[in-house]
This record gives sequence, C-alpha cells and structure tokens, in this order.
Amino acid sequence: MGMNGRGFRRARNRVVVTGMGVLAPNGTGLKAFWNSLVAGESGIGPITLFDTTGFKSRIAGEVKNFDPCDHIDAKEKPRRLSRGTQLAFAATQYALQDSGIDLARLCDASGDPLPIIFGVGTSAMDVLQTGFDSLRDRGPSAIKPFAVGSCAPQAAASFVGRMLQVTSRTSTISSTCVSGLDAITAAAAAIRCGESDVAIAGGADAPVTPLAIASFTTAGLSSLRNREPTRASRPFDRDRDSGVISEGAGVVLLESLDHALARGAEPYCEVTGCAVQMDDNPNSPGSGLENTMLGALANSGCTPAEIDYICAYAPGHPIFDDVELAMIRRALGARAAMVPISSIKGVTGNPLAAAGPLQLIASALALQKNIIPPTANCENVDNNCELDIVRGKARHVKLNRVLINVRGLGGGNSTLVIERVAKC
Repeated sequence: MGMNGRGFRRARNRVVVTGMGVLAPNGTGLKAFWNSLVAGESGIGPITLFDTTGFKSRIAGEVKNFDPCDHIDAKEKPRRLSRGTQLAFAATQYALQDSGIDLARLCDASGDPLPIIFGVGTSAMDVLQTGFDSLRDRGPSAIKPFAVGSCAPQAAASFVGRMLQVTSRTSTISSTCVSGLDAITAAAAAIRCGESDVAIAGGADAPVTPLAIASFTTAGLSSLRNREPTRASRPFDRDRDSGVISEGAGVVLLESLDHALARGAEPYCEVTGCAVQMDDNPNSPGSGLENTMLGALANSGCTPAEIDYICAYAPGHPIFDDVELAMIRRALGARAAMVPISSIKGVTGNPLAAAGPLQLIASALALQKNIIPPTANCENVDNNCELDIVRGKARHVKLNRVLINVRGLGGGNSTLVIERVAKC
C-alpha cells in the first residue's frame, strides 16, 4: 500500500484505534479532556512557564500540574529530557493503559519490531532556550552534555522506544502542525499493508518558551487578548485576532481489527481513509486541503453525504479558518452546508504537532458518545460562513463517520476519515 499523497490505495487489513492517551491544556486523561470539550471550558491562561514581562502575547495553553517524575523513573533523570519528550512518554503510558495490551508478550510472540512513530513541530525549544541562555551568560563550558540528545528531533520517539523495553523501530515526522496526524497515517499504513499488527503513534510539542512565543507573536500567530485568556482562542468567530499557542501530547495505539478482536479489545473507531498533500500553489493557500478531503473520502469508499461531522483544524486565525471553510465548500459541494463542523481549538489552543492526535481522540470519543463538542468562544460567526458551525453547547446526534482536517505552516494538509467499527 502506497500513499503517494492520496492515502490508502488498496483495502487490506482494517485499522482500528484501541488505546488513547492525552495531556492537553484543558485536561489530562480522556475523562477530563472530554468533559472540558463538551462544556466548552478553555484551558488557556496566563503563561507560567517563564516571565512574560515585555511580551505582547502573554497567554498560552499549558498542561496543568504536570510532573515528569510521576511518569518517568528517577534513574532516567527525567528533568534532563525536553518537556515535549516528557509529555510524549506520559501520553504513551496512558494510551497503553487504556488499551489493556501486553506489549512484552505481543513482541515476544511476533518477533517483529513495534512501529513507534511520532510527529513533532518544534524541536525541544525549552532545551534550546536553556542552552542559549547558558551560553550567553556563562560561556561554552556551561552547556550540558545531555543537551545534544535531548534537543534532537527524534528524542521523543527514541526515548519511548527505549523505555518500553520491546523490540521496536522508531520514526519521527516533522511537517509542522500536520506532523502528528501524518505520524498516525504512517502507522496505519504499516498495519494496513501487513507490516505490523500493532503500532504506537501520535504527536507532542512544547513550544511555550520565550523564543517560541516571541516568534509566533511577531508572525501574527498568537492572540493578544491577554486580559481574557479563556476567551482568546475563537475559531470561526468574527472577532478573532489569532490563535493561541499551546503545548500537549496525544498518542494512540493502532491495531489490525483481527488482532484487536482476537485479544478481546473494544476499538474506539476504525481508520478508513487518509490523504496527505502540500498546497499546489503557494499563491493558493488551502488548495491541497481540498484534495486531501477528496482523497480521504475516496480512500474510505464513502461520499460527502456519508460524513456526519467535520472536526476542523480551525486554529482561530482569521485567514486559516476562512481558507478551511472555503475548501470544505469546494470538496463537499452542496453537502457542505448540512454537515456539522466544530473546532476544539477554542478549548485546547493550538498544540502544533499534537493538534491532529487531539482531534482524532476528540472525534473518536464523539463517535463513541454520539456527541459533537461545541466550538468554544464562537459567539458571532462570520456573516459569509453559511455552514453549520456547532457552537454554544454540545450537539447530540447519531455519528457513524467523521472527517478530520489539519493544516500546517508551509502549506501542508492532512485529512483522516474514521468510522464506527462494523465487526463483520
């Protein structure tokens, strides 16, 4: 099975999600994460990870009450790891616990390396920031030797692979905000083609550092609504000024359906279609998203009429939100006006590479519970929207199939289609 920008080419093994782990600004663990989504309770607040004096944007989405020592043995010196690696490993632990799988027994029985694929959008910004500050203030000899490994892009996947103590093969994808969903797509591909029965995939980012926040602010990608942080991230709202940068990690355990059923697992959903593509033309932003939606629909063997909900990327940026809505209209045609759409970014902020995995986890829970979470802080939809934006309160509706969109800086686009599992 090749992807060639279009996703799954041949139907082979069916791929299901059997475990999910999440650390997000709005909650750690599936229950807290979901409850805040449904209630529209934002996890955005004043930045506490560094002194924001002099910063134009002083708000972000931080994972609350996170202590790496709760998840990583002291002998591994967890505080030497980047925060992104810490979050990635903790989310992996939650996903494995949720799945109930015995990885050691699985790997001993199969003899095949376990695919572990992570997406990252920024590379250990906290480690780089500390290193730069030390170099500036105390000179070259102040740089710690562990910084080399800690700030490497592949650090999260490598650490997870080592800590799980099973034969594995690790990969890292860095394609900006689409990285996490791209990692899940790659892991699903390995299962679908028969390369593996099980895979771990997801995304993590921890960009709440002075350099990163200053850079995002200068680029117009961080809201200046400092006095009301919980209302700052406003997807689709006509008064939005920009998105809100956040941190987090989302990890899923993927299995072939046959393998999951054989061990008595209850899948959350089936991954039936995907597509990945860059924009065709830099002067036509979002053009690739139309194609990824069409490609994912084709790969899943469904039509626009069979999509019950769209979990939009919509980070709360005036241009990015409008581009996505325009591409939804083009891809779904007349059906676009009838499909409920919402964005979870009003609650989570934009956690970069973790965005896609968090959207997948939210969508899987929505399928399970037949509830669409609302778009928090969307009080006045743009007059030219004309689409069904779920806002105000959660919507109870029967869901069978969800389309998930993610876009990234530089023109990357990814779309995933998930469905309720039909065990036949």
